[in-house]
Amino acid sequence: MVKNPRKRQKTGKPQHKTIPLGADLRNDTSKDDEERRLENLLFGVPYAPEKAGKEILVVSDEEAEDEPHEVGREFENLLDSDLFFVDNNTGLSELDQAPQDDVQSDADDDEEPVIPEVPESDEDEEISIIPQEIPQQPQKTKAPAWTDPDDVNVQVSLASNNRLRKLRDAPSDDTVGGREYERRLRRQFEHINPTPDWASIARKKRERGKRRRSSVSGSESGEDVVPELLASTAGILATAKSRAIPPSTLFIERLRDANQAAPADGEIKTVAFHPSPHIPVLLTASADRRLRLFHIDGLTNPHAQTLHVPSLPITNAVFHPSGTSILMTGPRPFYYTYDLQSGASHRSPRGLWGTTFSSGRGDQGASMEISSFNPTGDILAVAGRRGQVHLVDWRSGAAQVVGELKANTNVKSLWWSKAGAGELLGLTEDSQVYVWNIGQRKCVKRWQDEGGFGSRLFGGDSQGKYLTVGSNTGLVNVYNAESTIDLEGGKPKTLKTIGNLTTSISTLRFNHDSQLLAIASNDKKDQMRMVHCPSLTAFGNWPTSSTPLGHVTSVDFSRESEYLAIGNTRGRVLLYQLRHFSQQ
Repeated sequence: MVKNPRKRQKTGKPQHKTIPLGADLRNDTSKDDEERRLENLLFGVPYAPEKAGKEILVVSDEEAEDEPHEVGREFENLLDSDLFFVDNNTGLSELDQAPQDDVQSDADDDEEPVIPEVPESDEDEEISIIPQEIPQQPQKTKAPAWTDPDDVNVQVSLASNNRLRKLRDAPSDDTVGGREYERRLRRQFEHINPTPDWASIARKKRERGKRRRSSVSGSESGEDVVPELLASTAGILATAKSRAIPPSTLFIERLRDANQAAPADGEIKTVAFHPSPHIPVLLTASADRRLRLFHIDGLTNPHAQTLHVPSLPITNAVFHPSGTSILMTGPRPFYYTYDLQSGASHRSPRGLWGTTFSSGRGDQGASMEISSFNPTGDILAVAGRRGQVHLVDWRSGAAQVVGELKANTNVKSLWWSKAGAGELLGLTEDSQVYVWNIGQRKCVKRWQDEGGFGSRLFGGDSQGKYLTVGSNTGLVNVYNAESTIDLEGGKPKTLKTIGNLTTSISTLRFNHDSQLLAIASNDKKDQMRMVHCPSLTAFGNWPTSSTPLGHVTSVDFSRESEYLAIGNTRGRVLLYQLRHFSQQ
């Protein structure tokens, strides 16, 4: 079959080779003076009149000996600043010496007779002037932790790859070495993403601080560091003292829910952070009789573990002050503990309260919902019925009742004082506050809460500064903690009565440095306020009417007050970040 002659004609047509941009700039046969002048302005080609254009050549003595057929072709489009540099006799930088040292050490280890050497070329000359071309980088940089010796031998073509053509300094640039390729990539990145202002300001402050310290201490500053560290018992990584929070505005930001990875099926009963600042773990106890642990990172908050206790409706769950275990209590005469290290759970021993419960006398409590550890974690105080408070020995591990305290009416709340010698305070139904001395096993002081009616719960801070009492009417009385246990003084006087809520108070929680107080009520939706403790005023900017709090059931701050966890009746644990503490 005869083929189509037109197709034969097309296939036999010679294909023209694609010429890169700027490769044929020296062909002056068909160019006039005006065209040469335009090429000089656009591409940097030397301009010469038509008669003398063929006589001007740039000749290099070194290139003429090796490659005489390409005389003047390599450096014709380069600027004078690229051809010459000032030799300040500083030697190679640490960045240039590191790869050569690695090559030399590798050769010595393998005992090879041939040692590769890096010839001095234009790439090395360009690397030596990196600080002059990029003024953002400091002249004295730290030595890299690791360098690849093969980077010296890498050759990259810039003209063959469309994405790399933007790295060329001139249209004739094609192949560059590994060092030069890295430098041009870094230059292109800094051109697209310039240094932000906050980084430049921080760098300048750090440099000024270094110069100030060096001028004050002189050459002996480095020698005084070790004695200063050894003379102090504080931790090396200890944080600075907390800055004061302004009473007007609370800088807070909402994050992803803490229990989004494993939401609860019922009401959140308790939320609590781990007492150690180095363990960002949050526990949640819900109405579905499950206790869940979450790793709080502010981003995904992954779910760590779930513990199901079918025989105990968990209404209160707390970490032991040492942080090694979790205590779970509820409306039952027994409790469960969960060991975080071994992962084992244990039930309280049989006959913990003796034989009084089985005999029907009802002298001990049939519920352990109201309980509290002392600051050291050696004693657990449990409120029972008819005003009894049982002291359980927790230090020995046997969990035996070692003492009992007595009040005239049922105890509604317990709190261990941080201001005195570790007294135990109890709030009763008739708004009486009992102060018990644990060593003497007796009541040493008793006083009436201000208002004298409807007191529901109370609590203090970890610093021993304040004691707050919440009532059924929404009022919160704030007392000086030292005056509440002072045996010589009379009835303590309130510092202020906070009346921002109108329903029964269900939650009172201080942060770690006693600057913030969270008060909440679960009787009405979105009933929560944040109080500035030094001024005893509520923040006006948060929470607002649009904050989706719901019916708040539990609130807790993290150990360093970076996070705030809020549980509600919908089974969600809202997580907020306090910027004031997260930026310290």
